[in-house]
Amino acid sequence: MTETLVPPAVEEAPKRLFIKTYGCQMNVYDSERMADVLRPLGYAATDAVEDADFVILNTCHIREKAAEKVYSELGKLRQMKEARDGGMTIAVAGCVAQAEGEEIMKRQPAVDLVVGPQAYHQLPELLTRTARARGERIGADFAPVDKFDALPATRGVDGVTAFLTVQEGCDKFCTFCVVPYTRGAEWSRPVASVLTEARELAARGVREVTLLGQNVNAYDGEGPDGKPSTLARLAYALAEIPGLDRIRYTTSHPNDMSDDLIAAHGELDALMPYLHLPVQSGSDRILRLMNRKHGRQKYLDLIDRIREARPDMALSGDFIVGFPGETEADFEQTLDLVRRVNYASAFSFMYSPRPGTPAATMATQVPDEVARARLYALQDLLTGQQVAFNAAQAGRTLPVLFERKGRHGSQAIGRSPYLQSVHVEDADQLIGRIVPVEIVSGQQNSLSGRLMQQTGA
Repeated sequence: MTETLVPPAVEEAPKRLFIKTYGCQMNVYDSERMADVLRPLGYAATDAVEDADFVILNTCHIREKAAEKVYSELGKLRQMKEARDGGMTIAVAGCVAQAEGEEIMKRQPAVDLVVGPQAYHQLPELLTRTARARGERIGADFAPVDKFDALPATRGVDGVTAFLTVQEGCDKFCTFCVVPYTRGAEWSRPVASVLTEARELAARGVREVTLLGQNVNAYDGEGPDGKPSTLARLAYALAEIPGLDRIRYTTSHPNDMSDDLIAAHGELDALMPYLHLPVQSGSDRILRLMNRKHGRQKYLDLIDRIREARPDMALSGDFIVGFPGETEADFEQTLDLVRRVNYASAFSFMYSPRPGTPAATMATQVPDEVARARLYALQDLLTGQQVAFNAAQAGRTLPVLFERKGRHGSQAIGRSPYLQSVHVEDADQLIGRIVPVEIVSGQQNSLSGRLMQQTGA
């Protein structure tokens, strides 16, 4: 006999949901969608974790000591739960949940649910089971097609920008990375599914979407003709949606930067001139050890082609220093590549071993003090490039999409086409509009501007 699971009735006073999000933009998107699937059960968001009826830690396994930070947070939540005589449900979601699985339940009995990144659509069912009998508590299978089919069509979006997941998983198997093991193989949503969600976002006032994927430019979702599409064709289709004026995407792999996508950057006005294209190292030897499947020159040639299609393209990247076996000569090659590319922004990290990855067992681990010194040197160079790029915007007029009010008076904050934060006085009435702004000055992390006479779209 099959049990029919009935969600608990929605009470007049909403139950309180607290979600703590770790890591990348995809986790931010996933947290938003968890709130969406729980809303029909009567859960409303709260910023006060101590008052929450349901607490979800949406975790990331990329950064160093990620699991330890989660267990530390769970220890605090256990005390809150005990203080409320168990009147709090605790879930661990995301990549640590996928990697740790049953171990989380063993180490911290206060946890009620463990939900991997491809199973959070099962939260209502798992929550109901847990509330009834503490029965099935693990949901961590890879089934992205089931997940997206089960998510509510309407999203709880508040603002003029939104993330939109179009691709998940990774087939690259870089030797330092756990993503293929925690997110599964590459999979792309059908074009129709993406467009439906994008139209719904536009109808709710969203003017800019950022397409998300572990390797978003590997997108090959089923198109209207039943054949695989490309990210470029998807971008053209999204640009036809009324009200949707800006399209971004992240994160890309150099090996998936196709000719049609490069061409689209030169032809499609809605596709913003900002590209995050991680390289990780400038040394061919280290790139081979990382299993990146591209070399230094291929990356530099790719940058040249992208800039030929879109001369004002602002580039961002990821870098790992102190990878096992990295020598001073290898590191100098990274510095040289950075000087040649000239990044508008970048993320850089010291290598840290991830259990289960090939790099963690490599013999020649770089001492922390050496890796740290290299990281500081790289960050000095990257910061100098970012400051120079922002300063160079002074005197230009840029279209700014205003997103929210600033901290002072009638100040408003928006984004330039290059993803820079732009602060403008006397502009709080322009939230949701794209307005020409004269850039007055550029700082390390933002621009200051003033309104032009025309008010924009």
